[in-house]
Amino acid sequence: MTNYGFLIDQSKCIGCHACSTACKSENQVPVGVNRTWVKYVETGAYPDVRRRFQVTRCNHCANPPCVRICPVTAMYQRDDGIVEFDPSICIGCKSCMQACPYDSIYLDPETNTAAKCTFCAHRIDVGLEPACVVVCPEHAILAGDLNDPASEISRKLSTAQATVRKPEQGTGPKLFYINGNDWSLHPTAAGANESYMWADKITEQNTSTYELPVFPTSTKTSKSGAPLRNPQEQGRPMNGPIQIGGRVAEHMVQTAYNAQHKIQWHWELPSYIVTKNIAGGLFMLLSLGSMFNIFNFDSATFLATGFTAMVFMLITTILLIKDLSQPKRFLNILLRPQWKSWVARGAYIMVIFTAVAGLWWLLEGAAFLGWLPAQLIVGIRPVAAWIVFPFALGVVIYTAFLLGQAEGRDMWQNSLLPFQLFVQSTMVASGMFLLVNLLVSFPADLHTLLVTLFPASIAINLLLTLAGKFNSFASEVAMLAHREMTHGRFHNHYWWGGITLGHILPLVLFFAFSTLALPVTVVCTLVGLFFYEYAFVMAPQYIPNS
Repeated sequence: MTNYGFLIDQSKCIGCHACSTACKSENQVPVGVNRTWVKYVETGAYPDVRRRFQVTRCNHCANPPCVRICPVTAMYQRDDGIVEFDPSICIGCKSCMQACPYDSIYLDPETNTAAKCTFCAHRIDVGLEPACVVVCPEHAILAGDLNDPASEISRKLSTAQATVRKPEQGTGPKLFYINGNDWSLHPTAAGANESYMWADKITEQNTSTYELPVFPTSTKTSKSGAPLRNPQEQGRPMNGPIQIGGRVAEHMVQTAYNAQHKIQWHWELPSYIVTKNIAGGLFMLLSLGSMFNIFNFDSATFLATGFTAMVFMLITTILLIKDLSQPKRFLNILLRPQWKSWVARGAYIMVIFTAVAGLWWLLEGAAFLGWLPAQLIVGIRPVAAWIVFPFALGVVIYTAFLLGQAEGRDMWQNSLLPFQLFVQSTMVASGMFLLVNLLVSFPADLHTLLVTLFPASIAINLLLTLAGKFNSFASEVAMLAHREMTHGRFHNHYWWGGITLGHILPLVLFFAFSTLALPVTVVCTLVGLFFYEYAFVMAPQYIPNS
């Protein structure tokens, strides 16, 4: 079976950008985004300086994570190994961009759908080579069937020493590099100044730029006695890998040109994590209370709390649809789901949860108004609780598995994340329960349970959150993302918002003032959790993948 792949001989590349411009022309790629681009990395110190090039595009992986995470099969893999996309059904959820470890997918500003290199499949299908291969003046780019031993790419690979980017991700990339340089292949190995060769970098909040830490000012002088003019002395970050203690290498390494890619997930995702944790958590507590007779079940309590949960579920749905670049196509998730995707699975979990929880709430309301016999609802209640609970739990924790599919953001691949989401849900749901209790009188045993559960869950979540500082991270990218969250541009969100406002202050207020400051305590918990989730979602996106 045909299996297409690319081979790029970096020793031949002259950095002419012919491949980039041919790709734009052939595929009508809009200005500001790229399907293929040439990265420049300069190494050495004057006068011994060398510029290295790297041609970057989709790797057409044998095991493409972007295909697994796409909820509507807009991103798919052909039988010949080419990873293609269908813009007509893409909903613009941007999950594929988070799943790609190579930063190869972008959001088309004209169609608001995902796009990337397609191997010029329309040319391949009629017997032509990709545009970038044809136009390269040095014959540095080869494309062909990796399974055909007679093809030029197979013959070249059989004799050349080739490498791929990020083989540890297990994606099976089929973009091979001859003489690939580590400074170029590893995105975090070479830093970048505030300007590239021909342009200044965009530094808006919605762009993916990463700054290395500023090191102490150098006191070295040149042979003439004049102070050296280097990035350290100009107050800019030293170009090169991040140093945690120790000395910086004497030679210089810097990225002189690269394509910038926008950050795609913003405040909507952390907001919806909080709102769905409230909705799912409230029904989890209600279900557990009915399943195991933990507290006396009161219809007025259930109706008030259930209504609150449904309101937050509605807010969650609005946030999810708003975050789509093609919100009018939202129903594609339900009408043509791709079942390997946790985006699609999560959508169905939330729809089923809303249906069964809403039906339970309606039956309780009908009994409360006398439209149904009280004995009937007493018999239905335990059955309804056992049905609703797994879907309520699913609403809370499915995001952990969705983020686990985002293989381009290693910090999110955390096996403890489902448990932390469960504790966070217990924390905000018990707090919201107590707020509702200010308006509706709860049974005494339920109130006693809540005043114990609320501070206990805050304390447990605080321990789980701080335990992350002592993790041994699975990859450099995960470590850098965690440092960006706790000590980088999001450290205020993490420490003052997530830790202080969301955990320490509520515990102090709760034990010092008890119920007098309860509304303020709960609000602090909710706002603080949002700040923590915001830092958790945003920080990994600032670590470059290309």
